[in-house]
Amino acid sequence: MSLEHPIVPLAGRLMMSYIFATSGIAKIFGWSGNVAYMNTRHLPMIPLLLGAAMVIEVAGSVCLVTGYRVRIAAFVMFWYTTAVTMIFHNYWASSDMMAAMQETHFRKNLAIMGGLLMLTYSGPGKWALGRRAQANAKTV
Repeated sequence: MSLEHPIVPLAGRLMMSYIFATSGIAKIFGWSGNVAYMNTRHLPMIPLLLGAAMVIEVAGSVCLVTGYRVRIAAFVMFWYTTAVTMIFHNYWASSDMMAAMQETHFRKNLAIMGGLLMLTYSGPGKWALGRRAQANAKTV
């Protein structure tokens, strides 16, 4: 298989969407637990923030899977992941026991953010919804 094959970006989008989709679904079915966790960070407007996070994760995952408007979705998800990383995985402010785990999550999120930036730059690849409409719009 060639790395130029259209399945390569599709596989990457599917792999990247997994963490966001499962997290978004967990927010839907574990709302109260997520509210309690967010309370530990003393955030304002927790229901509003949690709702926004859920929408970004679920809708963003749908965009990544389908390839529809993937550049916009990846860009929004990049900034969302940046905020989440700084607020929830600030290992430099954690106790010794938690610092190592939080640093691992921080570094993992940096890798995800890099993938999202690459997707923002390069687009979804050949196998994506809306690709034909975009190509037709450019020729008109």
